[in-house]
Amino acid sequence: MQIKVNGAPQEIETGLSVTGLLVRNKVEQPDMVSVQLNGEFVQRDRFAATAFQEGDEVDFLYFMGGGR
Repeated sequence: MQIKVNGAPQEIETGLSVTGLLVRNKVEQPDMVSVQLNGEFVQRDRFAATAFQEGDEVDFLYFMGGGR
């Protein structure tokens, strides 16, 4: 099935979870990433139970520290 990840089309297997997508995309620090699915944040404790549907749009949001 096809979804969009950060605006780019990506072919994934049916039943893939948010956790699986993070692994598949080699996200190095998944604990530092928030995930939006179709514009709604996915709660971290739901990553393993949230699977994708055809045409879903997923965004990985990386938070960075810095400043003074």
